[in-house]
Amino acid sequence: MAASPPHYAFETTPEAGHYLQITPTIYWLRMPLPIALNHINLWLLEEQDGFTVVDTGWASEQTISIWEQIQVRLFKQKPIKRVIVTHMHPDHVGLAGWLTDVYQAPLCMSRAEFLNCHLLLNYTHEKPPTEALQFYQAAGYDEVQLQKYRAHFGQFGQYVRHISHSYQRLRNEQVLKLNGSTWRVVIGEGHSPEHVCLFNEQDNIFIAGDQLLPTISSNVSVWPTEPEANPLEDWLKSCKHLQTLLNDQTLVLPSHGRPFYGATSRLQALIEESETNLAALADFCHEPRRAVDTFSVLFNSPITSSNLMMATGESVAHLHCLRERGLIQETYDKGVTYWQRRPS
Repeated sequence: MAASPPHYAFETTPEAGHYLQITPTIYWLRMPLPIALNHINLWLLEEQDGFTVVDTGWASEQTISIWEQIQVRLFKQKPIKRVIVTHMHPDHVGLAGWLTDVYQAPLCMSRAEFLNCHLLLNYTHEKPPTEALQFYQAAGYDEVQLQKYRAHFGQFGQYVRHISHSYQRLRNEQVLKLNGSTWRVVIGEGHSPEHVCLFNEQDNIFIAGDQLLPTISSNVSVWPTEPEANPLEDWLKSCKHLQTLLNDQTLVLPSHGRPFYGATSRLQALIEESETNLAALADFCHEPRRAVDTFSVLFNSPITSSNLMMATGESVAHLHCLRERGLIQETYDKGVTYWQRRPS
């Protein structure tokens, strides 16, 4: 689900494992990822006596090696003072524990992201709970798909080295003094439970994490841990709230893609795209549909075993949004959920 790209702020993009100084006190560090989305942007905020790191990269020996090289270049005289993690996904939190251990620096996260990360780490090497299997069976998985889910369950810990057992909580509207500037914490919802963004109003710079991306829409999914959630409505509300804070001159620093201008236009495009998909899905449910039946309506790319779970989560999120708006209803048959338009 792509939209027209906004105006990019820089002609140069750092290669994976390299950084680019984009303001006198902000460095753009690009880390490699071993997945289809092959990079993540991290942000280093320089202060008089050290650096604040925003996000950490995937837990791998390659990423650790890159951090060690950067230590020689940047952190010898100015060590890491704090590690801010925008949210709990492995490409963002993967090496948070390693960095906070090496530099004896505090971990700063929102409460929901910190606790959910520990929850998923506790599932490492465990068997999937019955509730999770029932969730995917209800979505329409066959036995082969359920078996693949069983085989891959509990792998979160492979991509997150560890995180500390204490943290400094980040709250919505909290004011932080970083790199000689004032940054306001802006909490987004939908993509993850309590996603931290940072807004420097004076310089009009927004560190967006995955809450606002330039060319792709953030994954917004329902997961077995909260099977009745309505994250798409939460995400749409967050997008509308960001439209009141940002403008098209805001420099947006996203976790994927390139820094860009055009925040309000991009947010409007994302909102309209979601509403278009919801309308198409409501029409598609003129007869009973399982979540797995809706992929052709919502996605342009083929759904394979590698992206099946994310596609399922997004489909259920769209269905829940329509249900909460009173447009569709569900029925159950032999453990499977069927969705159909409400009678007019």
